[in-house]
Amino acid sequence: MDAMYTQTSLLPSATPPVPLMPPLVRAPSLWSALGLIALYFLLQAVGSALIALVMGLMTGFVHLQQGVAHAGDGIRAMLEQPGTQALLVILTLGLAAAWILLLTQRRWSHLWSLAQPPGFGFVRPARSRFLLLAVAIGLAAPLLGGWLTQLLAHGHVVTQDIQQLGAGTPLAWRLPLVLVVVSLGPVVEELLFRGVLLSALLCRWQPAWAVAISSLTFALVHLPGLQWQWFALPDLVLLALALAWLRLHSGSIWPAVLAHGINNLLAVAGWFIAANLHG
Repeated sequence: MDAMYTQTSLLPSATPPVPLMPPLVRAPSLWSALGLIALYFLLQAVGSALIALVMGLMTGFVHLQQGVAHAGDGIRAMLEQPGTQALLVILTLGLAAAWILLLTQRRWSHLWSLAQPPGFGFVRPARSRFLLLAVAIGLAAPLLGGWLTQLLAHGHVVTQDIQQLGAGTPLAWRLPLVLVVVSLGPVVEELLFRGVLLSALLCRWQPAWAVAISSLTFALVHLPGLQWQWFALPDLVLLALALAWLRLHSGSIWPAVLAHGINNLLAVAGWFIAANLHG
């Protein structure tokens, strides 16, 4: 009897085991997404002020032996140098981006490598053709967007804070500034707007509404850098819509990052070259 029991106990059960259900994957809350975006821009503002303060104190200390008046003049002269402004942008953007990337990865590590929302899409795209589409969108967006903006501006000069900064930046500082603007900036902004925010919105609204709201938010947060020129908003909204389309259809965030980076590269390269020719 014992031998028979041992043999039959090794036979497979007639009822297959019930598969385990995958754990529920929760998207970030809408308030968490908006708070993270606000934190990113706040870190840039506060970081820039703190770094400028430290640099000013160091410069003032060097000139302090010549008198308090000379120390103040030295601080003002240092802060007015174009190279100093470029250095502040590079440092503050780098520190803010690193903080946001680390915070997001630690808080939502389970969403980082999921292809579709609520995942953030840090995976290879479903097809390589989406990378080619990203290049095409990145090349076309500045041309079409610039034409649309000029059409709506009715002759008004369209300027950006980064454009004015680049025009006065020495040539030695332009390359690192461009590298930050076309690489680190797009990675963080795509994570925030086409990753965290879009995932949060898709859990509450239909895809069309989620894409529209995230795209409008992307445009509005860039309005201060455009000196509140409303006629630049349609260009930013159209760019954001194209980036959201790439994100959702490719199953990856990298095509949107690529298109965003190329768009930024063409946007800054023209006036950097023009400023160098005029200088």
